Amino acid sequence: MLTINLFNGLVYGALLIIMCSGLALIYGLRRVVNFAHGSLYMLGAYIGYSIALHSNFWVALVAAPAVMALLGVVLDRYGFRLLQDRDPLTVVLVTFGLLLVIEDFVQTVWGKSNLTVDVPAALAMSVNVLGTPLPAYRIGVIVIGALVALGLTLWLRRSKVGLFVRAASTDPTTTAMQGVNTDLLSAGVVGLGTALAGLAGVVAAPFLSLSPSMSSDVIIDSFVVVVVGGLGSLAGAFVAAMALGMIQALGAVYVPDFSAILPFVIMVAVLIWKPSGFAGSRT
Repeated sequence: MLTINLFNGLVYGALLIIMCSGLALIYGLRRVVNFAHGSLYMLGAYIGYSIALHSNFWVALVAAPAVMALLGVVLDRYGFRLLQDRDPLTVVLVTFGLLLVIEDFVQTVWGKSNLTVDVPAALAMSVNVLGTPLPAYRIGVIVIGALVALGLTLWLRRSKVGLFVRAASTDPTTTAMQGVNTDLLSAGVVGLGTALAGLAGVVAAPFLSLSPSMSSDVIIDSFVVVVVGGLGSLAGAFVAAMALGMIQALGAVYVPDFSAILPFVIMVAVLIWKPSGFAGSRT
Protein backbone atom coordinates (compact mmCIF):
# COMPACT_ATOMS: atom_id res chain seq x y z
CA MET A 1 0.00 0.00 0.00
CA LEU A 2 2.77 2.44 0.93
CA THR A 3 4.65 1.62 -2.28
CA ILE A 4 1.57 2.34 -4.40
CA ASN A 5 0.97 5.64 -2.59
CA LEU A 6 4.59 6.72 -3.03
CA PHE A 7 4.39 5.79 -6.70
CA ASN A 8 1.20 7.82 -7.12
CA GLY A 9 2.96 10.70 -5.37
CA LEU A 10 5.74 10.54 -7.96
CA VAL A 11 3.17 10.49 -10.77
CA TYR A 12 1.35 13.52 -9.38
CA GLY A 13 4.64 15.30 -8.77
CA ALA A 14 5.65 14.69 -12.39
CA LEU A 15 2.31 16.07 -13.59
CA LEU A 16 2.81 19.16 -11.43
CA ILE A 17 6.31 19.63 -12.88
CA ILE A 18 4.85 19.80 -16.40
CA MET A 19 2.05 22.10 -15.28
CA CYS A 20 4.06 24.41 -13.03
CA SER A 21 6.95 24.80 -15.45
CA GLY A 22 4.65 26.78 -17.73
CA LEU A 23 3.29 28.86 -14.86
CA ALA A 24 6.81 29.68 -13.64
CA LEU A 25 8.07 30.54 -17.14
CA ILE A 26 5.20 32.95 -17.78
CA TYR A 27 5.69 34.71 -14.46
CA GLY A 28 9.45 34.79 -14.95
CA LEU A 29 9.23 36.95 -18.06
CA ARG A 30 5.89 38.72 -17.90
CA ARG A 31 5.60 39.03 -14.11
CA VAL A 32 1.95 38.07 -14.52
CA VAL A 33 0.41 35.57 -12.10
CA ASN A 34 -1.87 33.72 -14.51
CA PHE A 35 -4.92 32.53 -12.59
CA ALA A 36 -6.25 31.07 -15.86
CA HIS A 37 -3.39 28.57 -16.13
CA GLY A 38 -5.53 25.75 -14.77
CA SER A 39 -8.18 26.41 -17.41
CA LEU A 40 -5.48 26.22 -20.11
CA TYR A 41 -4.55 22.81 -18.70
CA MET A 42 -8.21 21.81 -18.93
CA LEU A 43 -8.58 23.17 -22.47
CA GLY A 44 -5.49 21.25 -23.57
CA ALA A 45 -7.00 18.06 -22.15
CA TYR A 46 -10.26 18.56 -24.05
CA ILE A 47 -8.51 19.45 -27.30
CA GLY A 48 -6.37 16.34 -26.88
CA TYR A 49 -9.53 14.30 -26.30
CA SER A 50 -11.06 15.52 -29.58
CA ILE A 51 -7.86 14.92 -31.54
CA ALA A 52 -7.52 11.42 -30.08
CA LEU A 53 -11.08 10.60 -31.15
CA HIS A 54 -10.22 11.33 -34.78
CA SER A 55 -6.68 9.95 -34.78
CA ASN A 56 -4.90 8.53 -31.72
CA PHE A 57 -3.42 9.50 -28.39
CA TRP A 58 0.11 9.97 -29.73
CA VAL A 59 -1.02 12.51 -32.31
CA ALA A 60 -2.97 14.32 -29.57
CA LEU A 61 0.14 14.36 -27.37
CA VAL A 62 1.90 16.50 -30.00
CA ALA A 63 -0.95 18.38 -31.67
CA ALA A 64 -2.81 19.63 -28.58
CA PRO A 65 0.25 21.38 -27.06
CA ALA A 66 0.95 22.91 -30.49
CA VAL A 67 -2.56 24.38 -30.58
CA MET A 68 -2.14 25.65 -27.03
CA ALA A 69 1.20 27.25 -27.96
CA LEU A 70 -0.52 29.28 -30.68
CA LEU A 71 -3.19 30.32 -28.20
CA GLY A 72 -0.45 31.35 -25.78
CA VAL A 73 1.16 33.64 -28.36
CA VAL A 74 -2.23 35.32 -28.92
CA LEU A 75 -2.81 35.65 -25.17
CA ASP A 76 0.61 37.23 -24.75
CA ARG A 77 0.08 39.72 -27.57
CA TYR A 78 -3.38 40.84 -26.50
CA GLY A 79 -3.33 40.06 -22.79
CA PHE A 80 -0.17 39.43 -20.79
CA ARG A 81 1.88 42.11 -22.56
CA LEU A 82 -0.75 44.69 -21.59
CA LEU A 83 -1.01 43.36 -18.03
CA GLN A 84 2.72 43.36 -17.35
CA ASP A 85 2.81 46.79 -15.71
CA ARG A 86 -0.70 46.78 -14.26
CA ASP A 87 -1.53 46.56 -10.58
CA PRO A 88 -2.01 43.07 -9.08
CA LEU A 89 -5.78 43.48 -8.67
CA THR A 90 -6.21 44.15 -12.39
CA VAL A 91 -4.11 41.09 -13.22
CA VAL A 92 -6.22 38.91 -10.91
CA LEU A 93 -9.51 40.19 -12.34
CA VAL A 94 -8.48 39.82 -15.98
CA THR A 95 -6.92 36.35 -15.66
CA PHE A 96 -9.82 35.14 -13.51
CA GLY A 97 -12.18 36.46 -16.17
CA LEU A 98 -10.21 34.52 -18.78
CA LEU A 99 -10.60 31.41 -16.63
CA LEU A 100 -14.39 31.84 -16.63
CA VAL A 101 -14.47 32.40 -20.40
CA ILE A 102 -12.47 29.22 -21.08
CA GLU A 103 -14.59 27.16 -18.67
CA ASP A 104 -17.79 28.42 -20.35
CA PHE A 105 -16.32 27.65 -23.78
CA VAL A 106 -15.45 24.10 -22.71
CA GLN A 107 -18.95 23.50 -21.35
CA THR A 108 -20.51 24.86 -24.54
CA VAL A 109 -18.39 22.73 -26.88
CA TRP A 110 -17.93 19.50 -24.91
CA GLY A 111 -20.76 19.64 -22.37
CA LYS A 112 -20.74 19.27 -18.59
CA SER A 113 -20.53 15.48 -18.36
CA ASN A 114 -17.32 13.69 -17.45
CA LEU A 115 -15.38 12.28 -20.40
CA THR A 116 -12.72 9.59 -20.48
CA VAL A 117 -9.64 9.00 -22.60
CA ASP A 118 -8.35 5.47 -23.08
CA VAL A 119 -4.80 4.63 -22.11
CA PRO A 120 -2.80 4.04 -25.32
CA ALA A 121 -2.59 0.32 -26.11
CA ALA A 122 1.22 0.32 -25.99
CA LEU A 123 1.10 1.33 -22.31
CA ALA A 124 -2.07 -0.49 -21.22
CA MET A 125 -0.18 -2.95 -19.04
CA SER A 126 1.51 -3.27 -15.67
CA VAL A 127 5.23 -3.41 -14.99
CA ASN A 128 6.52 -5.39 -12.02
CA VAL A 129 8.80 -3.17 -9.93
CA LEU A 130 10.27 -4.75 -6.79
CA GLY A 131 7.39 -7.19 -6.67
CA THR A 132 4.71 -4.53 -7.09
CA PRO A 133 2.74 -4.23 -10.35
CA LEU A 134 2.67 -0.59 -11.47
CA PRO A 135 0.70 0.83 -14.42
CA ALA A 136 3.03 1.36 -17.37
CA TYR A 137 1.21 4.52 -18.43
CA ARG A 138 1.83 6.21 -15.09
CA ILE A 139 5.49 5.26 -15.30
CA GLY A 140 5.39 7.03 -18.67
CA VAL A 141 4.01 10.15 -16.97
CA ILE A 142 7.00 10.17 -14.61
CA VAL A 143 9.34 9.82 -17.59
CA ILE A 144 7.65 12.73 -19.41
CA GLY A 145 7.91 14.90 -16.29
CA ALA A 146 11.61 14.07 -15.96
CA LEU A 147 12.22 14.83 -19.65
CA VAL A 148 10.42 18.17 -19.36
CA ALA A 149 12.51 19.12 -16.31
CA LEU A 150 15.76 18.03 -17.97
CA GLY A 151 14.92 19.62 -21.31
CA LEU A 152 13.97 22.98 -19.83
CA THR A 153 17.05 23.02 -17.60
CA LEU A 154 19.41 22.30 -20.51
CA TRP A 155 17.60 24.81 -22.73
CA LEU A 156 17.84 27.59 -20.16
CA ARG A 157 21.44 26.82 -19.14
CA ARG A 158 23.07 25.78 -22.41
CA SER A 159 21.30 27.56 -25.29
CA LYS A 160 21.63 31.14 -26.49
CA VAL A 161 17.87 31.67 -26.36
CA GLY A 162 17.83 30.28 -22.84
CA LEU A 163 20.49 32.80 -21.88
CA PHE A 164 18.30 35.59 -23.28
CA VAL A 165 15.33 34.26 -21.30
CA ARG A 166 17.31 34.28 -18.07
CA ALA A 167 18.63 37.76 -18.78
CA ALA A 168 15.19 39.13 -19.65
CA SER A 169 13.66 37.64 -16.51
CA THR A 170 16.29 39.42 -14.42
CA ASP A 171 16.58 42.77 -16.24
CA PRO A 172 14.34 43.15 -19.31
CA THR A 173 15.34 46.77 -19.93
CA THR A 174 19.07 46.07 -20.16
CA THR A 175 18.39 42.94 -22.22
CA ALA A 176 16.37 44.98 -24.72
CA MET A 177 19.18 47.53 -24.92
CA GLN A 178 21.48 44.70 -26.04
CA GLY A 179 19.32 44.23 -29.13
CA VAL A 180 17.12 41.38 -27.89
CA ASN A 181 13.46 41.63 -28.93
CA THR A 182 12.02 40.98 -25.49
CA ASP A 183 8.41 41.08 -26.69
CA LEU A 184 9.09 38.37 -29.26
CA LEU A 185 11.04 36.40 -26.66
CA SER A 186 8.22 36.69 -24.15
CA ALA A 187 5.64 35.64 -26.75
CA GLY A 188 7.66 32.50 -27.38
CA VAL A 189 8.03 31.77 -23.67
CA VAL A 190 4.31 32.32 -23.00
CA GLY A 191 3.56 30.05 -25.95
CA LEU A 192 5.85 27.42 -24.43
CA GLY A 193 4.21 27.89 -21.03
CA THR A 194 0.70 27.36 -22.38
CA ALA A 195 1.93 24.40 -24.46
CA LEU A 196 3.21 22.80 -21.25
CA ALA A 197 -0.18 23.39 -19.61
CA GLY A 198 -1.80 21.68 -22.60
CA LEU A 199 0.71 18.83 -22.44
CA ALA A 200 -0.10 18.33 -18.76
CA GLY A 201 -3.79 18.15 -19.64
CA VAL A 202 -3.26 15.55 -22.38
CA VAL A 203 -0.99 13.48 -20.15
CA ALA A 204 -3.46 13.60 -17.24
CA ALA A 205 -6.53 12.71 -19.32
CA PRO A 206 -6.10 8.89 -19.38
CA PHE A 207 -6.00 8.58 -15.58
CA LEU A 208 -8.09 11.60 -14.53
CA SER A 209 -11.59 12.06 -15.93
CA LEU A 210 -12.20 15.17 -18.01
CA SER A 211 -14.67 17.63 -16.54
CA PRO A 212 -15.14 21.43 -16.57
CA SER A 213 -14.07 21.45 -12.91
CA MET A 214 -10.74 19.70 -13.49
CA SER A 215 -8.90 23.03 -13.59
CA SER A 216 -9.73 23.77 -9.96
CA ASP A 217 -8.47 20.33 -8.93
CA VAL A 218 -4.88 21.12 -9.92
CA ILE A 219 -4.46 24.90 -10.05
CA ILE A 220 -4.43 25.33 -6.26
CA ASP A 221 -1.64 22.77 -5.90
CA SER A 222 0.16 24.43 -8.81
CA PHE A 223 0.17 27.79 -7.07
CA VAL A 224 1.37 26.16 -3.85
CA VAL A 225 4.27 24.67 -5.84
CA VAL A 226 5.17 27.93 -7.56
CA VAL A 227 4.96 29.99 -4.36
CA VAL A 228 6.91 27.49 -2.26
CA GLY A 229 9.51 26.98 -4.99
CA GLY A 230 9.89 30.72 -5.56
CA LEU A 231 7.90 32.74 -8.08
CA GLY A 232 9.50 32.40 -11.50
CA SER A 233 12.03 29.77 -10.39
CA LEU A 234 11.95 26.58 -12.46
CA ALA A 235 14.40 24.72 -10.22
CA GLY A 236 12.35 25.63 -7.16
CA ALA A 237 9.16 24.52 -8.91
CA PHE A 238 10.69 21.14 -9.79
CA VAL A 239 11.69 20.47 -6.18
CA ALA A 240 8.42 21.76 -4.73
CA ALA A 241 6.32 19.72 -7.21
CA MET A 242 7.94 16.43 -6.27
CA ALA A 243 7.86 17.33 -2.57
CA LEU A 244 4.15 18.14 -2.74
CA GLY A 245 3.38 14.90 -4.57
CA MET A 246 5.22 12.83 -1.97
CA ILE A 247 3.75 14.77 0.97
CA GLN A 248 0.23 14.17 -0.29
CA ALA A 249 1.01 10.48 -0.85
CA LEU A 250 2.42 10.01 2.66
CA GLY A 251 -0.32 12.17 4.16
CA ALA A 252 -2.97 9.93 2.60
CA VAL A 253 -1.42 6.97 4.47
CA TYR A 254 -0.50 8.43 7.85
CA VAL A 255 -2.83 11.43 8.35
CA PRO A 256 -5.69 10.92 5.88
CA ASP A 257 -7.98 13.37 7.68
CA PHE A 258 -5.47 16.18 7.21
CA SER A 259 -3.83 15.28 3.89
CA ALA A 260 -5.84 17.90 1.99
CA ILE A 261 -4.53 20.78 4.11
CA LEU A 262 -0.90 19.61 4.40
CA PRO A 263 0.24 21.54 1.29
CA PHE A 264 -1.13 24.78 2.72
CA VAL A 265 0.44 24.19 6.12
CA ILE A 266 3.80 23.64 4.44
CA MET A 267 3.33 26.69 2.20
CA VAL A 268 2.64 28.93 5.20
CA ALA A 269 5.63 27.47 7.07
CA VAL A 270 7.97 28.01 4.11
CA LEU A 271 6.76 31.57 3.55
CA ILE A 272 7.25 32.42 7.22
CA TRP A 273 10.77 30.97 7.06
CA LYS A 274 11.65 32.33 3.63
CA PRO A 275 9.08 34.66 2.00
CA SER A 276 10.72 34.39 -1.44
CA GLY A 277 10.35 30.59 -1.49
CA PHE A 278 13.05 27.94 -1.82
CA ALA A 279 14.84 29.51 -4.77
CA GLY A 280 13.73 33.13 -4.79
CA SER A 281 12.43 34.46 -8.10
CA ARG A 282 15.14 33.59 -10.63
CA THR A 283 14.45 31.37 -13.62
